[in-house]
Amino acid sequence: MIRANHEDKNTVVDILSKSFDDNKSVNYVIKQDRSRHRRISRLMEYSFDYCTLFGEVFLSEDKNACALAVLPDRKRTSLKSILLDAKLAISCIGIGNLKKALGREEKIATIHPDSRMYYLWFIGVRPEAQGKGIGSSLLAELVAKSESMGRPLYLETSTLRNLPWYKKFGFVVHHELDFGYKLFCLKRES
Repeated sequence: MIRANHEDKNTVVDILSKSFDDNKSVNYVIKQDRSRHRRISRLMEYSFDYCTLFGEVFLSEDKNACALAVLPDRKRTSLKSILLDAKLAISCIGIGNLKKALGREEKIATIHPDSRMYYLWFIGVRPEAQGKGIGSSLLAELVAKSESMGRPLYLETSTLRNLPWYKKFGFVVHHELDFGYKLFCLKRES
């Protein structure tokens, strides 16, 4: 696993945009119109920038997989973070979806611990490279990283078929949320 830098942004955005194109959770917050694909790319650009500020962005050695992790205790409100959030609202979510998106994020935040954690926001593998163990290697390294930091690892997934994969790495479902689709909230103690 290598730490991504600004020059890797397009690679990360491409991997995540393709990996999450049909994801229920992503499409719940993205305005559904003819610009949906562009909006998903903008969401991934935002996520990259956000994790660069308040977390970490990683790529697999072959650059076919990536992960975005947040360290919530590092989040600070700044002009840059406010501008990022405004850009997200306007170019991705759409003003009409803003209340729905904020409500979802608020519900998720209430089930996160108050203590320090390592939050895996996105992990994705290029569709043509899936099934080759690249994502598993990346996730194993993220688990080891969270353990070395002494932080529990949290994530959410709306993809039911991914649950056995996460459970294989020691994650347990600690909560389920219903937004018209099931969002499974998982954690792995360090």
